[in-house]
Order: sequence, then structure tokens, then C-alpha cells
Amino acid sequence: MKITDLLKKDTMLLNMTASSKSESLDQLAEKLESAGRLNDSKEFRQAIQTREEQSTTGVGDGIAIPHAKSASVKEPAIAFGRSKEGIDYDSLDKQPAHLFFMIAATDGADNTHLETLSRLSSFLMDTEFRKQLENASSEEEVMEIINAKEAEEDGEEEAPEETDQLILAVTACPTGIAHTYMAADKLKDTAKQRNIPIKVQTNGSSGVKNKLTADDISRADAIIVAADTKVDMSGFDGKHVIEVPVAKAIHEPDKLIDRALDKDAPVYHADGKKEESEDSKGRSGIYKHLMNGVSNMLPFVVGGGILIAFSFFFGIEAANPESDQYHPIAEMLSTIGGNAFFFLVPVLAGFIASSIADRPGFAPGMVGGYIAVSSGASDGGSGFLGGLIAGFLAGYLTLGVKKALESLPAWLDGLKTVLFYPVLAILGTGVIMLLINPPLTSVYTGLLSWLEGLSGANVAILGLIIGGMMAVDMGGPVNKAAYTFGLATLDAGNYSIIAAAMAGGMVPPLSLGLASTFFKNKFTKEEREAGKTAYALGACFITEGAIPFAAADPARVIPSVITGSAITGALTMLFGIGLTAPHGGIFVIGLVEGGWSSALLYIFAIVVGSIISAIMLGFLKKDLTKA
Repeated sequence: MKITDLLKKDTMLLNMTASSKSESLDQLAEKLESAGRLNDSKEFRQAIQTREEQSTTGVGDGIAIPHAKSASVKEPAIAFGRSKEGIDYDSLDKQPAHLFFMIAATDGADNTHLETLSRLSSFLMDTEFRKQLENASSEEEVMEIINAKEAEEDGEEEAPEETDQLILAVTACPTGIAHTYMAADKLKDTAKQRNIPIKVQTNGSSGVKNKLTADDISRADAIIVAADTKVDMSGFDGKHVIEVPVAKAIHEPDKLIDRALDKDAPVYHADGKKEESEDSKGRSGIYKHLMNGVSNMLPFVVGGGILIAFSFFFGIEAANPESDQYHPIAEMLSTIGGNAFFFLVPVLAGFIASSIADRPGFAPGMVGGYIAVSSGASDGGSGFLGGLIAGFLAGYLTLGVKKALESLPAWLDGLKTVLFYPVLAILGTGVIMLLINPPLTSVYTGLLSWLEGLSGANVAILGLIIGGMMAVDMGGPVNKAAYTFGLATLDAGNYSIIAAAMAGGMVPPLSLGLASTFFKNKFTKEEREAGKTAYALGACFITEGAIPFAAADPARVIPSVITGSAITGALTMLFGIGLTAPHGGIFVIGLVEGGWSSALLYIFAIVVGSIISAIMLGFLKKDLTKA
């Protein structure tokens, strides 16, 4: 079946009038409806929208391929639209889309139809083919261009050469119509230009094509899995496997091929674990486990902290039934928030342990974390410190139990996970935590007493360090270390360090927004547009909003934002500002301890740091108009 059997003159719009993505989708769907290709246009349009919500179908290079497979389609069809001016389609390369192919597939579309639709996606990777479509003067000429392209296509998949070097790839997208084949073609074309043997398996709607064989896999240097849906990788055991979204293969094929040649990827094992490379062992492995605990703990901290903070609106002692300020709503908020807070250390320990030892580590970690905060300690036990130790202890102890039981007969395998692992690992973790928790509690309370005793220059230096760390890598290990320290002290009732961390973390994107606004000649057009978004990201305490600027010019951007963030952190500590909410940016500034006078000082500290960083950026960055 030819593409022109599905794309007809009555489903073409050579001069689209749409000015937005939504309008372009509406126009193309209306064209299919008026041509009699749809049973229900509203249902089909919803199916198109659902697909867009998964990931944009604006694949870049001026192309958009909205598509859906739905019972609302009467017969498989393609609508072609063209916009000379271009439409902002939220494309992956952030450039306007000019060529639109809306693919409508029936629920029961046979393989012939699906292969024809996917072949169109492959053709659109050809730059010359796209240029011809952009310059076509009539619907007839569009048909001729597509027919000519099909005529020159041989349709045969070349087998990989018998060489010592071979890269394999698998591409797959949720619908299996467009991105799957575009990604495959990009990888193949790039490898061909570099004279690198490659074989690509496509997992499309019509089934698996060009399937990787056991012989292929045994010869492969590495395997690229570019997919937005589940791919069977059971046959890749022992191979370096690079897992990325399908869009990466479309837009960064060179980088993926370089990674494959360098074997820059973990070794995949069929049991789901990956062998850690030398770079990922040690400290970075510990960081990964810690971040798994922190990320899962964060909802308890944020939810509990903000609810407790809300209770203070009724009065500092409003949650206490014996106080003159007592209010039942305040008590309710404080009770709910307090219970959420109680779980944060056990959850932290549980998810650290499960990151190390998978599911068998979770229960021992939770029990160890609970002991850390409750075992014979009226003052809160060893708190965050004890939770960290309990998590790593439970995780590695569980690994030891699993290793020790490997020699048991196979018929006992079913009892390992439900009986032996939990009993032995919980027992071991519990006994050790009961022994070490008292001295850990002394260390923890001593650290908190030292922090509370800081004043003057000492407290300013602490704020300087915390604020500066938040800007070093903007979401990376250093940033997370400072933020995690803030969470630990928040759990212990010290609200000043988390205030310094949040303020310092807001400065980098805010300062980039200011700099790109007031020093426009120092930034590209794309950076000035990104600067507008940076204002919102900074206000919401999303430090990562500064990363695109830092990546483009790290030598100037990073020192500038560290300086401003450090000054902000020092000011918040000097002002004695405390914040019971661990996240939220401007939305939780009203929860600052001390009322609106303290809140205004908090805003002042953030503004001062942002302005200092912005001025440094304006001074250090090059004037692009003179470049």
C-alpha cells in the first residue's frame, strides 16, 4: 500500500491559518472529518490530545506528526498541513513547525496500513524530501513528491556487516507509528555516515521488525534502547545497555553512538540489576541511595511541615488544649502534620535500605528508622542521623543475609523473601540499632545544641556556606547535601537552616532572570526567553531553572550565583529567620516565624542576593553584540 492511498487531495491544507498548536490540531482533525474519514471527530480529537500529553509530537526540524489509533476513525488516513509562517508547536528543538502530518489509524488497522503510516515517518527524516514538500505549489505536486520518494525506497533492511564492531538498538514509542521509525532512521543514517555497523529493531504497532538475534547480541559492543514504553531486555544479559527516551535517538544520535562505542553504560542483568561502573561505585552509589531515601521522605516533610506551620496562624500555642490561644483547627493541623513528620525518619531509612537491597531491605530499614526516633528517647532519639545509619545498616545487612542464604536448596527459594530475609534482617538491624542508638542520640543532640548556640559571625558563616552550596551544582550532590542538612535540622526543631537553604536555592534562577532582562546584550534570544521562565522557577524554589545558563557559560555563571546565594544565606541567618515549611518558595513566605516583619526581611535577603548575582553576571559575561 502506498502513502498516497491514505493521503488524498481532500485531506490536505497547503495554507494553514492556525496560529497555535491547539488550532493546528483542530484544523487537521476538521479536515479529516470533512473528508469523511472519522466516525466521531470529538473522540478523535481527544485521542490526539491524550497522545500529546504523553510527549509532544513536534519532533523538530519543522515537523509535527500528531497521531492516534482510535475507534473514532472510520478508515486509516493522513491529513497533511503546511504553514509558511510556522507554528509554535512545543517541538523538541523549540523551533516552529511548518509541515504537519496527522495520522489517523483505526483500532483494527492491519499491518499493511500501519507499515505505510510508519514509512511516512521515516521519509520525513530526509532533508531534501522535506524541502520539496515545503516548496510544493499544489496538492498534485505533493502527491508526486511522495510517490517519487516511495519509488526510490528499496524497503530492505541491510544486515550488519561481519565485523568486530557492532552497535545494536531498539526503538519504541507508545503508539508505535511515528517516533519509533524516525528514531531508527536517525540512528541508522548517523551510523552509516560514520561507517559504523548498526542494526536497529523497531517495536512498532505492526509488531517487531528487524529483530535482534542471539548472535547479534553476542557480537554487540553495546545496545541502545530508545523507548518510551516497556521493551523486553531479557536477552541483553551481560551487555552494556544505554536506556534513553525515544526522542534522544531522534535528536542526539551521535552522542548515543559515541556512548555505545565507549561502552559508557551500566552492564544489564536479566534480574533487573545493573552492574555499577567504577565511577558509579563508592561515594556516588551512596549518594544515589541517600537521594532515594530523601526523595521519598520529602512528601512527609513538605506536607507535615506546612500543616504544622498553618497551625501557627491561630497562635503559637493554639494547638495546645491547655493554652489560652487554643483552637481545635490548630490542634487538628498540628496533629496531622506531627504524625506526618514522625514518619519521615523511618521512611528515609526504609527507602535507603530498599535502594541498596531492593524490596527485602525496606522492612528492616523502616524498623531501624523507627527505633532511631523512638527507642527509649524522650527527646526524639538520634533523629535524622540515626535514620541515615539505620537505612545503610539495614540495606547492607540485608545484602549479607541474601548472600549467606544463596546456598540453600532451590525448594526453599519461595520461603526466602517471605520468611528468612525479613526475620533475619529485621532482627539484625533491630539489635544493632538498640545498641548504638543511645550514643547516636548523644551525638545528635550535641550537634543541635552547638548549632543553637551559634551567634553573630559564626551563624553568618554557617548561612554563607549553606546558601553557597545551594548554588554550586543547582540540584546536584552539593545542593542536595545542603538541603538535606536543612531537613535534618528542621526535623529537630531548628528552622533557620532550612530557611537559608531555600532562600539560597531561589537566587540562581531569579538572578539569571534579572540579568537576562537588564543586560540583554549579554544573552542570546533563546536565553532571554528562558530568563522569563527562570523568574517563575526561582520564585517556586526550583534551583534547576538556572542550569541551562550554567551549562552554556559555567565559568561566569556559577561563581556569580554562588556569591549571591551565599550572601542571601548569611543574611537570613543574621536576621534570625526561621521557616517551618521546607519547600514552596514565595508560596510559603507567609509561614516565616516572626510574622510579616520577618517575612519582609526574608524577601529582602533573597532580593539582595539576586541583584548581586545579576550585576556580577552583567559585568562578567561577554557583550554578544561585539562578538
